[in-house]
Amino acid sequence: MPRITSIEPGFYRIPLPTVLTDSMHGEMRAFELNTVRIRDADGAEGVGYTFTVGRNGAAIDTILARELPEIMDGEEADEVERLWHKAWWALHYGGRGGPTVLALSAFDMALWDLKAKRANLPLWKALGGFDPKVPCYAGGIDLDLPLDKLLRQTDDNLGKGFRAIKMKVGRTNLFEDVERVKAMREHLGAGFPLMVDANMKWSVDGAIRAARALQPFDLTWLEEPTIPDDPAGHARIVREGGLPIAAGENLRTLWEFKLYVAGGAVTYPEPDVTNCGGVTPFMKIAHLAEAFNLPVTSHGAHDVTVHLLAACPNRSYLEAHGFGLERYIAEPLKIEDGFALAPDRPGHGIAFDWNGLDKIRA
Repeated sequence: MPRITSIEPGFYRIPLPTVLTDSMHGEMRAFELNTVRIRDADGAEGVGYTFTVGRNGAAIDTILARELPEIMDGEEADEVERLWHKAWWALHYGGRGGPTVLALSAFDMALWDLKAKRANLPLWKALGGFDPKVPCYAGGIDLDLPLDKLLRQTDDNLGKGFRAIKMKVGRTNLFEDVERVKAMREHLGAGFPLMVDANMKWSVDGAIRAARALQPFDLTWLEEPTIPDDPAGHARIVREGGLPIAAGENLRTLWEFKLYVAGGAVTYPEPDVTNCGGVTPFMKIAHLAEAFNLPVTSHGAHDVTVHLLAACPNRSYLEAHGFGLERYIAEPLKIEDGFALAPDRPGHGIAFDWNGLDKIRA
């Protein structure tokens, strides 16, 4: 079996062409990209990554540079499940979330990339394979965009092949959210898939009030209506708000998702492969959702996540929105008539422009 011979982290700061805002994270001027390259004794390489909206990337880089090489010294790269548990428990006391689980997510992704490459399979087939055409929506960080620019952005996304749209809500005045969603629904027409994302803005009672106000607009889901630390509150919103609820991008473990799924606190579980622990727990979360007859969606990292949803019979929509990363990838995700296409290249198929990334090293 292939022994791990090196673990090489990278830390980059990707400037955004325009300042992005949502209801809770404030202004985002750059995203941080943390990468890890794992090489084995045969010379094969697997690549993983995670990202932040501007903070904590240095902590992730330190874990990848100092902790994981020591933990994984002499280990066999193919034993992905065992290595995940070894890293989880070695880092557990000072980790169990935050930068630690983001670092583990990148590392696990790289192990799966390496494993699929060694098998000469695209990742979606190595994970079992279901359907390489995955329904996909365009997500925007657009809370403060004037309405005319929001609708122009939507038209641009329709021109790129998207057939489902998500917009931000969570403005100071709920009336403004309602008017913007109403305008978007009129712009898209009846029956067009439309999601909204509040980024944890409201209290539970405020979220129920907002959900009821948004009911007339036939939304596919309302996303992250309140803080992730309140699964009981989410269950109330599901029961009393009258809208399907997507949540999970700020949950960090399989066991947190269990509380939501088993507790009736979510309609569309929404793991992010870059912060839930990696490919290994993402697939477990998807199967957990399947066992409860729930569709699974995703957050972030669409170039990798398309493979994961392509291996899930209960997948719903892949989220696609870039943070400038496509400028540093040889073959970005392809969208055709509302579907993202999982590539047939071995592994996850992402080839980074390492020379270009060197110019924005943090």
